[in-house]
Amino acid sequence: MLAFDSAPPPPTTEISINKPSRGHESYIALVWRRLRRSWTGMAGLVLVVLLIVMAIFADFFAPMDPKATDVGFAPPQVMSFHDKDGNFVFQPRVYALSDSEELDPVTFQPIVGIDYDNPRLLGFFVKGAEYRLFGLIPASRHFFGSTDGQPVHFLGTDKFGRDVLSRAIIGSRISLTIALTVVFIVTIIGTTVGMVSGYFGGTFDIWLQRFVELVLAFPQLPLYLALTSLIPVTAPTNVFLAFVIAVMSALGWAQMSREVRGKTLALARIEYVRAAMAVGATDTRIIMQHIFPNVMSHVIVAVTLHIPSVVLLESFLGFLGFAVKPPLISWGLMLQDTATYSVIGSYPWILSPVGFVLVTVFAFNALGDGLRDAVDPY
Repeated sequence: MLAFDSAPPPPTTEISINKPSRGHESYIALVWRRLRRSWTGMAGLVLVVLLIVMAIFADFFAPMDPKATDVGFAPPQVMSFHDKDGNFVFQPRVYALSDSEELDPVTFQPIVGIDYDNPRLLGFFVKGAEYRLFGLIPASRHFFGSTDGQPVHFLGTDKFGRDVLSRAIIGSRISLTIALTVVFIVTIIGTTVGMVSGYFGGTFDIWLQRFVELVLAFPQLPLYLALTSLIPVTAPTNVFLAFVIAVMSALGWAQMSREVRGKTLALARIEYVRAAMAVGATDTRIIMQHIFPNVMSHVIVAVTLHIPSVVLLESFLGFLGFAVKPPLISWGLMLQDTATYSVIGSYPWILSPVGFVLVTVFAFNALGDGLRDAVDPY
């Protein structure tokens, strides 16, 4: 018998294919990636962050004490890099304002002139009026101002000689606080009512929606004026501010609840919600774990679009004298000085708070528009 040695099999070569590994992206990461593609949304986000930082550190960014008085109705001081002889200098400066003996023929106010002999040098992180950061930490440093602590008015002064720029920066704190607080309360009440109404449905939904329609049927502007006029003039400023926030919140939640209810009605018929009902999940768990996360994208967009309307409403009510009372400062209260056409024609710089309102409205609208495109899966 012949024995044949069996040859070993040829070695096998293993070919490994490296598949590109993609990291897991969360929903927030996907929204952020889409938001970065929108230049308007990113511009709105940057402006919103700057506005919030300015409101938080308003005393630091304000170049002067908003209550300090100087020359009444002084025009804005222009920053210059030239001395009185026209020579170029590296350190910017403004020139002081002084009253002349001549009177304005319309307003009979002293005509303010420029004093070229007393320049005021400008710089960053200069010492100025003392304040308390966050109401606790004493400080005297300001982001920008004159190096010798003398008053400068980049946007002019009002009729009492108070710096318009400093008052507008300080006023952003009250205006944005009112807007953010009102929207926060409106979002909580409107989202809760809308989800509960849309989830349970039936007779409960019918009666609840009739109440919502009743709130929406009220003419809001006359009701705002009527409710805010109920507060006595001698009431503390904190009480008046809290009442204004309560009135705006009480009349603003209904629209949010209608929008959330519409989203909830659609989500309540989806398979995973019905599956959760079938396995015996509680209503609270279904609302909080399945419906609430899916309506959050709509709520976030609605919040960013609702804040500008509250800012405009506060400015309008403040202009009429029904929002904020002195000594508090807001953009609407500052616009009370523009009540007469003759004042606007003679002193147009007192319209400067309008610019702050326009920037705020644009910032939140641009951010809301960018978020709306980013969170939309279609």
